[in-house]
Amino acid sequence: MESDLEGRIKTLAQWMFEANHLVVFTGAGISTESGLPDFRGPDGIWTRMDKGLPPKPMPSWDSAQPNKGHLAIVELQKLGKLKFLISQNIDNIHLKSGIKPELLAELHGNIAKLRCESCETTTDESLNLKGCPHCGGKLVSSVVNFGQSLPRKDLELSFYHSKKSDLFIVVGSSLLVTPAAYMPREALGSRAKLVIINEDETPFDPVCHLRFNEKIGDVLPQAIIESKKLMGIT
Repeated sequence: MESDLEGRIKTLAQWMFEANHLVVFTGAGISTESGLPDFRGPDGIWTRMDKGLPPKPMPSWDSAQPNKGHLAIVELQKLGKLKFLISQNIDNIHLKSGIKPELLAELHGNIAKLRCESCETTTDESLNLKGCPHCGGKLVSSVVNFGQSLPRKDLELSFYHSKKSDLFIVVGSSLLVTPAAYMPREALGSRAKLVIINEDETPFDPVCHLRFNEKIGDVLPQAIIESKKLMGIT
């Protein structure tokens, strides 16, 4: 692996340019620059809890806005390079940023969405619907709590695109929570290049092809700029 940041960013940009099926996988770390806490980071929710510290003040979920990392992924979508985005986050920021719903699997749900217990259709909570608009089933929070099953359709799509990927980029995830964390393994099994952008260690560090411990906002946007140069876009 290249040790200097500029060289590693150029390598990532080259791989983005060459990729035919690029998949991005995001965790709570991508939203820390929007003011939301992560879980296992140096000042994360569980880290502070383990130390007996109170949670840090944070903005309301509704007011949290996309940051440079989110917008860089949207740029991949605009360039036609993003084939699928898998997220562990429930903060709704990916949809706020402009990611197309059909390109997004939210494995742990979305705080702004309700899910039908029968057909798994999701609807905006703000619509105040009495039942599912498709089948009339009961609408409940789409957020997946510990012990609950992940949404079947999102999980199936995530496995499908992970297996099909030739470049799999992990952004802001410790890769400790399963079954979501199985996705990089599926990508590696299909001989995809695995890139990890996360400040803390992950179980996949020894087997990834490119590793960034730097802040997401210092890596992804610049990699997009370099990749656009390769595409002849200024």
